This record gives sequence, structure tokens and C-alpha cells, in this order.
Amino acid sequence: MSFTPKELLRFVEENDVKFIRLTFCDIFGSLKNVAIMPNELERAFSHGIPFDASSFGGDCSDLLLFPDISTLSVLPWRPQSGRVVRFFCSLKNMDGTDYVGDMRGELIRYINSIRLDGYSCEMGTKCEFYLFELDENGQPTKIPHDTGSYLDVAPLDKCENARREICLSLEEMGMSPKSSCHKHGPGQNEIEFRESEPITAADNMVHYKTVVKSIAAQNGLYASFMPKPLPNEHGSALCISLSLKKGGENIFGPTPEEMSHEGKCFISGVLSHIREMTAFLDPTTNSYRRFGIGYAPKYVNWSFENRAQLIRIPQPAGVSPRIEIRSADACCNPYITFKLILAAGIEGIMSGSCTLLDSTMKNGSGPAAFQPLPASLEEAADIARSSEFIRRTLSPEICANIFSQLDMQLKQYALARSKDEFEDEHYFRYV
Repeated sequence: MSFTPKELLRFVEENDVKFIRLTFCDIFGSLKNVAIMPNELERAFSHGIPFDASSFGGDCSDLLLFPDISTLSVLPWRPQSGRVVRFFCSLKNMDGTDYVGDMRGELIRYINSIRLDGYSCEMGTKCEFYLFELDENGQPTKIPHDTGSYLDVAPLDKCENARREICLSLEEMGMSPKSSCHKHGPGQNEIEFRESEPITAADNMVHYKTVVKSIAAQNGLYASFMPKPLPNEHGSALCISLSLKKGGENIFGPTPEEMSHEGKCFISGVLSHIREMTAFLDPTTNSYRRFGIGYAPKYVNWSFENRAQLIRIPQPAGVSPRIEIRSADACCNPYITFKLILAAGIEGIMSGSCTLLDSTMKNGSGPAAFQPLPASLEEAADIARSSEFIRRTLSPEICANIFSQLDMQLKQYALARSKDEFEDEHYFRYV
């Protein structure tokens, strides 16, 4: 929705809005919010709403939330009388200056910078999740809601009603679901979004998880985005699609012959830095149990055909050529993830160097075999910490905050007597 501040205040009054949620992300992409009453909205636009930020890492104690007017959305599962709306917010210091640890703001600034070089980008997501039963006390279990498999229909697919409600709620909120289906695992689902401007795509991804969990709860179910909740089943991935234009011309192509040199350089840039990015794309210890299982990638590779590669170039008719990055999961912060992917690809273009291996090469089929992805969060964090690319792409404050949180997580994991119990406690119940 597009409003001026005065129009927005009138909308709030005329539509019986009683609560306004000012939302933002923590380091790992989890949605946080402060709720204000309608009579505080004008002050929020002009002066910001203060909150204690000390619990979210960094050395700041108080920050200001400034709502982004363009992100207004009515929450459809709340009562029609006494409505609830939400905004995504910019984070600012108490003196009104931009907070350098604001990851959404960092992505906005980066998108604006590549626009000056003539680039325009659209991104989309396909995100998987499991639906589990609740016990007699309303607590989540690890019993899947059904025993269905890939693209099943009712009665094997018992998740279709919840998926339908989720998609309708997303659509009502102005988001853009494209398709939904039952995935390979029992009780596993996927919803795909249409491609949109990167900030909108990241906003959608963050709020999508909240919508899924809220609708699941209304249906007496528990939704989990944990990357590998069931040891003997498929993991849940976040597939990121990306189309990029230079001067209005798409740099990607659906075949090797139609792929531009810039397109090849972009892919080469992403692949050359993907190991350095992996701690940000897959920020939990559980994330690494998924790699190499089912269709999850294990190697730094690409293909026009193979669906198990890290980067896939699909060839559908009637849509803009795009690439798909398939190694991330829903535990990531999408603002950071999107910026890292774009920055790596743009660096590849600027270097003019294309080092793509033959996409048909089998792993281990010669001296130029593909590199593996990091095998653990500890390995991924070590690679990221020593990366010049990470240091020049993310602000020192964001790097310090994330590495501090990763170190704490790894220390707790190392001390845990049961690694499975640690992951269930920290990821299954909160992701």
C-alpha cells in the first residue's frame, strides 16, 4: 500500500485499527516487534519509537524504530473489529542518524548503489517447512501431520487446508505467493513467491515465517523451519531465485549459448565466494546435516539441468531468465543473504573473470573437481571470519554482532551433552 503520512493516519482511523506493530529483524532474521497504539503513530513517523536494543547484540543500548510507510499491511488473522497492522522499520540511533547495524538498511543502500551502475534486480524465494502434530498439552511433537510425499494430494496430503489458508493470508497482506505443494518429506510443504524487488522479497520472507506459524497454530499444528528436523527425511531449504538486468537487458540466459559473458561472470563470482558466505546463509549447527541429503547441494557447482546443484539455471518458457541459489535455509537473515549474493555476483562482473567449470563434470572426475561446501558451522564460521570479501561487504558492526552470536552458539553446542537435544531446544522450538 502507498500512503502519505496524513493518508495513513486517516486509514488507521477509518479502518478501526487499534494496534500497530513496528517490526524489525534480529541478527538471525527472526521477526521482532514493538506494538504501539494509533495515537503514537504520528510520533513514530516524526521522531521514531525508542526501544532497548541491548539484548540483540552490539554495543548499543537504545535505538529508534521509524516505520517504512510503503510496508503497511493488515494482519488478516486478527479481528476485523480492532484491526492490527504492521510496518517494517528502519533502525536509527537516538540522535536520528542511521544505525550501521541495520541489516535492512544495509541492503537498501547496496541496491541503490548498483542502480547507479545501471543494474536492476528481482529476487524470489521458495521456502520449505514441516507441519507437526501437537501433544495433549498443546506442545509440539515431531510427529508429522501426514505421511504424504512429493506433490501428493488428499487424503495423503493432509496439509493442503493449512497451505491454502497460508497462501490466502499472504495474498490478503499484499504479498505474492506463486504456488504451493507438498514436498518430499512427511508433513513437508513449500510455498513459492513471485520475484520482486530485493527489499520486498526479504520483507516477505521474514514475515512469511510468522504467517506460516500463526496459521499452523490456528489449525492445531506446529510449523518448523528447522533445516533438518527429522534425521531420516529430507531437509528444508530456502531456494533463492535471482534475475538481473543491465541497462534493461537480462544478463542471464536459459541456455549456454544465450547466457551473456556478464551472466557467466556473475555466477562465477557467487560460486567463488559461496564458502565464505555459508555461515550467513546457513547459520545453525543443524543446517549442515542437510547438505548432500536428497536434493540438497554438497558441492560448489552449477548446472542448466541438474536439480541437485548449488546454482541451477532453470529453462521455463515465458518468464525472464534467472538463476537459483539452493544452499541457504530459512534460518538465515534474508537481508544479509541477499546482499552477500548480489555483492559476490557483481564483483564477478566487475572483475570480468569467468572461472566456471564445466557444469556437466561429475564430482571427483579429474583434477578440477568441485569444492565441497563447509561440513559444519564451525568450519563455515572460520572461513567467513578470515574472508576479505565478508569484511568489505558487511559493516564491522554487523560482522562483530554475527560472529559473536555464532561463537556463543558454537560454545554452547560444544558443551552440550546431547547435540540432538541442543538443536531441538534451540532450533526446533524457535525457528
